[in-house]
Amino acid sequence: MKCVLLSFFVLLFWSCEKKDPNVVIIQTNFGDIKVRLYEQTPGHRDNFLKLTKEGYYEGILFHRVIPHFMIQAGDPDSKHAQAGEVLGGNSINYMIDAEIRPEFFHKKGALAAAREGDEVNPLKKSSGSHFYIVQGKVFRPSELDSLVVKINDRRRQTILNRLKKEKEVELRAYELMKDQENLNLIEQEINDQLKQLFEKGKLTLTEAQKEAYTTVGGVPHLDGDYTVFGEVIEGQDIVDRIAALKRDERDRPLKDVVILKMK
Repeated sequence: MKCVLLSFFVLLFWSCEKKDPNVVIIQTNFGDIKVRLYEQTPGHRDNFLKLTKEGYYEGILFHRVIPHFMIQAGDPDSKHAQAGEVLGGNSINYMIDAEIRPEFFHKKGALAAAREGDEVNPLKKSSGSHFYIVQGKVFRPSELDSLVVKINDRRRQTILNRLKKEKEVELRAYELMKDQENLNLIEQEINDQLKQLFEKGKLTLTEAQKEAYTTVGGVPHLDGDYTVFGEVIEGQDIVDRIAALKRDERDRPLKDVVILKMK
């Protein structure tokens, strides 16, 4: 009787583990990658599970791979694509609201959603189908500090350029009229907005981020700009193998990396 009960509980435990609803296996022609989706990003989690159950990703390629950076998939045009065909420009016909959380960042193995740039997508909404898995690199502490400075300088300049473009017509008009008073007012308005927006988007690494980026590695310059909604729990070696493939000038692998099935 004890043996029967023990067998029953072993089977029950095994069954519960097997049916973890937040785990997805990405089966490729190079091997399997198992990912766990975060409950704290429910919009992205539910969408990924929905597309998985519908078989959306079957036959889709990892169309963009960059060593020490990431591998990306999700373009429906990649199914049956010819060799050398340019991919990456198409997606499913909807986006997902950003779920950017500071505790989820671009460490090695992070699963995240790709998106269009800020100039057309200031709310940082995610593509409904494109995703990427981080490979990244390991940083020395001093190298990481320098990178953060560069990232913040670039983010500040990007915001400044956008604000100036929004006021371009007014600035040009006051310059032609040599109206220094109004020019000063607009410049002050731009500076005030810049300060507010930059502080909101400034990259400040937590101790957890510093630890990860100087040990396992990752891609810190993407933090705060893209939604990370899961991570690899098995098969990072497959990600590394795919990222190392020879590729063309558009970073498409010369040998197709096919998603056979996701379950």
